[in-house]
Amino acid sequence: MSHGSALGAGSAGGRGSHGGGAASVATVGSAYRGWVAGAAEAAPSPKTTAPANMVRGRMRWGWVWSTIWLVYLAQPIQTAWRHDSPGLRALGTVAVGLFAILFILAFWGMRQLRRHNRSISLALRLGVLAAQVTLMVAAIPAAGEDALAMLVYIAVTGFFAVPLRFAAVISGSAILLALVLPHVVPGWEPEYNLVFGIFAASLAMWGILQIVQRNLQLAAAHSEIARLAVADERNRFARDLHDILGHTLTVITVKAELAGRLVRLAPERAEAEIAELEGLAREALRGVRDAVSGYREVVLAGELASARTVLAAAGIEAELSDRVDQVPADRQELFGWVVREGVTNVVRHSTAKRCRIRITPNEVEVTDDGRGPEKVPAGDLAGHGHGLAGLRERAEAAGGSLSVGRSPEGGFALRVRVP
Repeated sequence: MSHGSALGAGSAGGRGSHGGGAASVATVGSAYRGWVAGAAEAAPSPKTTAPANMVRGRMRWGWVWSTIWLVYLAQPIQTAWRHDSPGLRALGTVAVGLFAILFILAFWGMRQLRRHNRSISLALRLGVLAAQVTLMVAAIPAAGEDALAMLVYIAVTGFFAVPLRFAAVISGSAILLALVLPHVVPGWEPEYNLVFGIFAASLAMWGILQIVQRNLQLAAAHSEIARLAVADERNRFARDLHDILGHTLTVITVKAELAGRLVRLAPERAEAEIAELEGLAREALRGVRDAVSGYREVVLAGELASARTVLAAAGIEAELSDRVDQVPADRQELFGWVVREGVTNVVRHSTAKRCRIRITPNEVEVTDDGRGPEKVPAGDLAGHGHGLAGLRERAEAAGGSLSVGRSPEGGFALRVRVP
C-alpha cells in the first residue's frame, strides 16, 4: 500500500471508528430500551400501557436505525473490491458483507431475547464475537488497513454481548491491535483516530449500560413503591371499616338487647329503641359509603356524644371530659378514634359498671372498672384485637404512642399520647 493510499485507508478507518462509536450508542440504547419495554409489557397498567405500546412500536423497527451506521464499512468493501486478485477480492468483499449481516443479526437476536426475558448462552455470544474476528481477519488480505475499522463494531458487540469486565478486555484488545498492527505490518501507518474511535465507542457504551442499569433499578423501585402503596391503602381501608362498623354494630347489638328486654316491660321505650336501631343501621351504611369514598371524618365532640349514648344504653355510668376545645385541631380526629375504639371495647368486653374518659391537649385515656386484660402487653398488641393495632398505626402516624394496661380500678386502660 502506498503512502497516499495508506493515509486514505487511515482516514477511512478514522471515520469508521467515529461512526462505530455513534453506532454503539444507537445500538445498545435501542437494545436495552427494547428490553425495558418488554419488561413493562409483562405487567401493564391503565396509566402505562399506552406509553409502553408506543415504546414497543418504536423498538420494533429500532434495529433498522442501527444498520445506518454500517455505512462506515463501505470503505473496507470498496478497498477489497479494487484488489487485483479476484480470489482475494471476492474473499474480502464477502467477509465484510457477512460481517455487516452478522452484526445486524446479532443485535436483532439478542435484543429479541432480552425483550422476552430469555437468557442468552455465553457460548453463543462468544461465538458471535469469534465469528466477527474471523471475518475481519479474512477481510484484511484484500481490504488491508481499512479492515481495522471493523474493530469498533467488535468492541460495540462485546459490550452488549458479554459481561462488562469481559467487554472491557475486548475493547482494550481492540485498542491494542489498532496501535500495534500498523507498526508491525509493512506499509501500514498508525491511525490514532481509529484508536480514539474505539475508546470513545467503548466509553459511550459503558455510560449507556450504567444509565440503563440505573433505569432498571429505578423501575423496580417504582414497582415496589406502588405495591407497598396498594398494600398500605388496603390496610387503611380495612382499619377504617373495622373501626366504623365495629363501633356501630356494637351499639346496634346493645340497643337490640335493650329493646328485647323492654318489649314486654315498656313497649313504648322498646319501640323508641327499635327506631334508633334503624337510624344506627342507616348511619353504618353511610359510614361504609364514606369510607369507600375516602371522606370518612371522625369528630371528637361527636364521638363523645355517641359514647354517652351507647354507654347509657349498656347500663354503664359515663364520666366524660368536657375539655374538647383544648385539643388542637390536628389531634381531634385521632382522639375521636381513640374514644370510639375505647368505648367499643368497654361495651363489648369489659362487663364494666363505670367508664371514664379523660382528655387533655396531649393525651386521651379511656378506663373502666371491668375485667381488665388477662395480661398487660409490653408493646405487643397480639390477641387484643385488630382495632387496637389499627389505632396504634394512627397514633404512630401522628407522632404519638399508644399504651394499654390495667386501670386503677382494675379494669382496662387505653391511652394515646402525642408529644
